[in-house]
Amino acid sequence: MKVDIVARSGDGWQGEASSVVVPAFEGELGILDGREPLLAVLRPGTVRVESGSGEKTFEVPQGFVVVDSNVVTIVVDDSGEGELHLEELDD
Repeated sequence: MKVDIVARSGDGWQGEASSVVVPAFEGELGILDGREPLLAVLRPGTVRVESGSGEKTFEVPQGFVVVDSNVVTIVVDDSGEGELHLEELDD
């Protein structure tokens, strides 16, 4: 599935994944291929992206995740005290 990470600051990352785990407001949420459409609020925490080349992780501040048609879009608000660390995902 396709994963897009976008931030208010303009930073971003995209890639392919077999699974994604996000820090949803009420606990970790696992997302696999074929997931029904979903909208969830994110709390600050760690996003894990699993692909054939291994797992990539990064810390995100609050935001939300949208899943639709095998596309996972993670939108984070990095304008406050939280920090977005996308450099760990660079290939």
